[in-house]
Amino acid sequence: MNVLLPTTLCLAAAALVVNFWLGMRIGKLRHAHNVSVGDGGNEMIMRRMRAQLNFVEQTPLILIGIGLVELAGKGGAWLAPAGAVFMIGRICHAIGMDGPFKAGRPIGVITAMLMSIVLVVVAVMASLGKM
Repeated sequence: MNVLLPTTLCLAAAALVVNFWLGMRIGKLRHAHNVSVGDGGNEMIMRRMRAQLNFVEQTPLILIGIGLVELAGKGGAWLAPAGAVFMIGRICHAIGMDGPFKAGRPIGVITAMLMSIVLVVVAVMASLGKM
């Protein structure tokens, strides 16, 4: 059986797991603080909601870029590890938003920016036939 876009498929599965985890973190705090909707003025809930929102802002475009680069046959051996680093960066970002690991937030920002830049360069070069 030949799987179409295996790297994208695997990273999409990872993204679903991370998004589930991010949502559970919010739900746990909401329950603990008796907040049904929104953040209830609780800064920690707001930070966790913002971390999840940042994830859902960044990840779909990155996954589309990964999928198109993979579909164009330009992924090679670098794409899966780069995608894994992006996902790890997103986890670091979420933890850095509210936990003791303050370096996590800039790690997440930098990994997302680098992945975006790399995907843009590869996509443009591939579309121009330069790869």
